[in-house]
Amino acid sequence: MKNQLIQFLQDEEGATAIEYGLIAGLIVVAIIGSLQSARTELIRIFGLIVTALTAAV
Repeated sequence: MKNQLIQFLQDEEGATAIEYGLIAGLIVVAIIGSLQSARTELIRIFGLIVTALTAAV
């Protein structure tokens, strides 16, 4: 029983999964931040596309 408890306390597999989850979360935050900064430019570009398509019809 004591050996099983020691093995459980030394097991780091869960910690690795948590680290990967934190890294993935930080990447998502960075992507959202960059998309928000590009939002104005994307709205302008899509506005130009809509105008061009409307004029073509």
